[in-house]
Amino acid sequence: MDFDQVLEEIGEFGPYQKTNYLLICLPVMFAAANSLSYVFTAGTPAYRCLVPECDSVQGDSQNYELYPSWLVNATPGSQDSHGFFTPESCYRYQANRTITMNTSTTCPKDLFPGNIKERCFQWVFDQNERTIVQEWNLTCKENAWKLAFVGTMHFAGLVVGTALSGYMADRFGRKLIFVICIIFMAATGVAQGLSWNYKSFLIFAFLNAVGTSGVYPLAFIIGVEMVGPRKREMSSIVLNYFYAVGEAMVGLCAWFFHDWQLLQYVLSIPPLFFIAYYWMVPESVRWLIARNEKEQAKEIIRKAAQVNGKELSVALLANFESTDAENQKKNNCQDHPKQKCGKDCEDKKTDKHEIWLAVKEVFRSKILTLRYILLLYIWAINAVVYYGLSLNSTSLSGNKYLNFALVCLIEIPGYTLAWISLNKFGRRLSLSGSMLLCAITCVLGGYITQGTTWATVCLFLVGKLGITSSFAVIYAYTAEMMPTIIRSGGVGVMSTFARFGAMLAPFVPILGNYYEALPLLLFGASSLSAGLLALLLPETFRKKLPDTVLEAKQLGKRKPQEELNTKADIR
Repeated sequence: MDFDQVLEEIGEFGPYQKTNYLLICLPVMFAAANSLSYVFTAGTPAYRCLVPECDSVQGDSQNYELYPSWLVNATPGSQDSHGFFTPESCYRYQANRTITMNTSTTCPKDLFPGNIKERCFQWVFDQNERTIVQEWNLTCKENAWKLAFVGTMHFAGLVVGTALSGYMADRFGRKLIFVICIIFMAATGVAQGLSWNYKSFLIFAFLNAVGTSGVYPLAFIIGVEMVGPRKREMSSIVLNYFYAVGEAMVGLCAWFFHDWQLLQYVLSIPPLFFIAYYWMVPESVRWLIARNEKEQAKEIIRKAAQVNGKELSVALLANFESTDAENQKKNNCQDHPKQKCGKDCEDKKTDKHEIWLAVKEVFRSKILTLRYILLLYIWAINAVVYYGLSLNSTSLSGNKYLNFALVCLIEIPGYTLAWISLNKFGRRLSLSGSMLLCAITCVLGGYITQGTTWATVCLFLVGKLGITSSFAVIYAYTAEMMPTIIRSGGVGVMSTFARFGAMLAPFVPILGNYYEALPLLLFGASSLSAGLLALLLPETFRKKLPDTVLEAKQLGKRKPQEELNTKADIR
């Protein structure tokens, strides 16, 4: 049964699909928010060493001033061009304990003769921000890896969850696993806020990512499967818009709620109400048809036609009638997979054999092996730079919450740019151009305009726009280079490999402790290399999708007749 023909009768994107599409987009916002909440819950607030000899003069320890005027005398640090002094976080000067302080004097420089540095073990934190740093004393450089490791655990959870949710959705249904992922994400997100130590926080961050990882892909699948061919590009792009808004929501909520636990609850409790989707959102009709659940599929089609104001033809309804012989064959194949149960079961075994043959043939081909290695590298660089820029946005000058929200919202024009360039310039130039745009702006933002806040932020935003466009392009580009029989698995392998690359992203901002511009320069250099290597890939725009490994090899190789046809088309 061709479901696209069914959609032509009931409407490709009628009121029924629009309502359900909006419903599945809402959880995607909270999935995006949960994916990046650790940027602020495990963020580093401003803090300095406690100087008891001077801070005690201020009175209540809960109200110690973060940057008092005497701090330049008591701690090492640096002063910017505007005269603002930034102290080192974990060192102070040794005090001369023989000098007696009184409440009427400030902290004099004579109290710290010789400027001898010593390590401190008590701190004064910014009272306007509370993260797990204060909660479990994760201060100084030796603990920086622990904060970055939260992000690594998150990406590890994404790797596990993506594979698990995909398999379970194919077996038990899109809707059921979609709802389970949402509720699991919400429950583990609340558990993160209730964590009693760093290790428990890590465990719940991993589990939260396992749940989060299934929400967007399943929403994408449900959304694409419910609309007609002419609306599929639109459905995928708009879903990404909701994802970008959800990411920006993290920064805005963190700006309003300065406590990491409150932030975690605000982002995790609302998705619990999406349990109602089990009764509100229909199962994917394509999945039901593939499982031979024709009666259930027919009921959904009837309801869609009724809401859309369409009449179903008798011929279409007849396609949903299951015979006793079909049901018996289905039950035999599901209950006794090892027995001979007809042509369908034999076909499944044949398909598996053909998949392995195709994989072996790919590895025997130097052209395809090199091509897919290049894709793996480009995917990994995309992931590292994409997530790295999001994480590094809080290190920019200015309001870190606003910067983070802007860096996320810039993804909306980024996805739009991908949509336009894919159809105007083709796949290869769109991918290469997007990555080169990111490379140039990252280098300029990190090196040329140090200290110029507005210029750095603008260049940073353009860089994020470029890498967002690149990420959107590479999904379609990769699928068009894979033979049909391994297309789904091939894209899945690339995406999983990119997740492994993304595990490095949380550690890149740490490099800024040694050289401020280093993270952006690293992003720029890696994007430059990937953008240039992308030019070695074949163009797939308006080319027939390769069904076999041989056809995949022929991509990029023009035959004389094809060249003549192309010239004729242009004329």
